[in-house]
Amino acid sequence: MFAIYKKELRSFFVNPIGYVFVALFLAVSSLVFTYTTLNSGTCDLGSYYLIMLYMFAILIPLLTMRILSEEKKTKTEQLLLTSPVSLFSVIFAKYLAAFTLFAGTLLASCLNFVVLYFYGEPNTPVMFATTLGILMIGSAFVAIGVFVSACTENQLVSALVTIVSILSTLVLSILAGYVNFTPLRVVMKWLSVFDRFSRFTTGYFDVVALLYYISITVIFIFLTIRVYEKRRWE
Repeated sequence: MFAIYKKELRSFFVNPIGYVFVALFLAVSSLVFTYTTLNSGTCDLGSYYLIMLYMFAILIPLLTMRILSEEKKTKTEQLLLTSPVSLFSVIFAKYLAAFTLFAGTLLASCLNFVVLYFYGEPNTPVMFATTLGILMIGSAFVAIGVFVSACTENQLVSALVTIVSILSTLVLSILAGYVNFTPLRVVMKWLSVFDRFSRFTTGYFDVVALLYYISITVIFIFLTIRVYEKRRWE
């Protein structure tokens, strides 16, 4: 599995995808940080992370759109299906490579926060909790992207469906406000990624929310494995 992980991580920088993702992520995060935090003269990162969550809907599909769809398009997925390595090891290695690049870039973007210590008094525990929450949400979004990529050989379709899927999880909280049927509204807000994340922005270390994000990650990795298990027996 580690060999596949290294191969996949290296592949992001063999073609421009990895460089484009890192450059766009750092550029967008810097612009959003300047606009929401520095220009407002505050150390509050709530607005910054809120906007970045929506930016993930565009950035993360760049990582995941080709990770499995390319295998199907180039007919190399037969190697995956007949490989002596378990499907779990293959899928998880690919997921982990994409998540590593995402996490590394996210942590690099946190260097923007250093300036806050020169001109203000930021709340470090809140910053840590919020960043951890964002990291786990990113993990879930990457898993969703990997699953979508496994379902199509068209990278553009993979990217568009992933964008719609991620945005759907983010706007559930907004849509819930227009639902009059209480049980449905409660379910929508319970499923909302954003509602759970808002607790981290107050410095609250929400273990239940972390377990929720981890569950989404596990479920979509499991579904991806099932997709390939079905193909193996067809």
